[in-house]
Amino acid sequence: MPRNTPYPRPARRAHLTLALAAVLTGALTACTAATAAQDTASASAGRTGVPAAEEARLATLAQQVVDAGAPGVLVRVDNGRGQATSIARQASWARDEHTLTVNDEFRMGSNTKTMVATVVLQLVAEHRLKLTDPVEKWLPGLIPNGSAITLRMLLDHTSGLYNIIPGDAEVLKTFTGQDNRPWTPEELLAAGVRHDPLFPPGTKYSYSNTGYIALGLVVEKATGHRLSDLVQERIAGPLQLRNTYLVNSADRARSPRLAHGYEPGPSHLAPVLWPGIPAGTVFVGPARPGGYIDASWINENTEWAAGSMVSSAQDWARFDTALMSGKLLPAAQLKEMKTTVAEESGNPNRYGLGLEKKATPCGTVWGHDGQAPGYSSWAYADDTGRRTVSVQVPTIFGIAAPEPAAATEALLNAAVCTMLGTPIPAKAPSTPTG
Repeated sequence: MPRNTPYPRPARRAHLTLALAAVLTGALTACTAATAAQDTASASAGRTGVPAAEEARLATLAQQVVDAGAPGVLVRVDNGRGQATSIARQASWARDEHTLTVNDEFRMGSNTKTMVATVVLQLVAEHRLKLTDPVEKWLPGLIPNGSAITLRMLLDHTSGLYNIIPGDAEVLKTFTGQDNRPWTPEELLAAGVRHDPLFPPGTKYSYSNTGYIALGLVVEKATGHRLSDLVQERIAGPLQLRNTYLVNSADRARSPRLAHGYEPGPSHLAPVLWPGIPAGTVFVGPARPGGYIDASWINENTEWAAGSMVSSAQDWARFDTALMSGKLLPAAQLKEMKTTVAEESGNPNRYGLGLEKKATPCGTVWGHDGQAPGYSSWAYADDTGRRTVSVQVPTIFGIAAPEPAAATEALLNAAVCTMLGTPIPAKAPSTPTG
């Protein structure tokens, strides 16, 4: 999907808005007192950097996300003053299948773009790529007007390329599990460019997964290595990210450490489908309580370089810290990554090279959000990388109705404010993430 947020701005996803539908029927069973055992933060005095009162507030807000209908939620906050705090809450039926922890693997969706952009910029620093390179240089004949589209335009979504997810009907079928077609990156790119471009290259901003599929192919062409191997060799390995990898096949995605992800079944999904997604679209998977299906094993190869990373909250925080502190990129390339363009009209956020500059009620943070079938995630850091925050919810459309969307927004705002050490506004203005 284009961006992962339960409360998109009107211009996001081709002017998609939240459906003003009733809260999902068949509300999930609220967590019982046993959920206290899910909290992975240390209870020892002085060992955690988050004050007890703020931690309790986050726990209450996390519970409210589940009470509103989400299968579960995980929040991790590191305010740079001590041990990070992690809180997990789940519906009882979901906990029976898998207990969420901070070390669980989670499909990171479009957060993948930050890691792919990091690899691209490392190659720029090594003079193997240039941001001004036309994509035609590396992928001759694969993209119409490719001589006018630069790598920078692919990175900051100003290429004008059509967005295949959720825009292309055939790709959407695989994304939702209606078929198990083994898409290759070349086929995904072809699916994107068979649609007319949205505007002349470099003239506007429009989020495009297609552009990042192209970037993955460019990286492989320039190095002669698989993108998944480059991620391991250049980022995951050196940082010892033991639960982080780019999915190349369905078998790799079936890790026992992967948290289960869920989507509403047909009757619950229909009222919250975004405009522009064909009526009758459903996710396919085994039935679960609360009107959900298990989407954990849906084929993920429709996202690849645009969104098929798997990681954990703890691993991704380590990545964000290393990136923002300059451990992964020279200063010149980090500056390029943080050079931003305006997003849609009225949107206070700005987009860099695979990295978003996000305005929140408590200050500016850097990072991304992401979604994959059954998974939504947000990961941010301050400008130095010393402080990090992540929120993970094992569903996309399970938090699309107004009540769970508002609960998720409240939790995310509170988590960011806690990370920054800023009081949470009594009535924080809505600050969409994506």
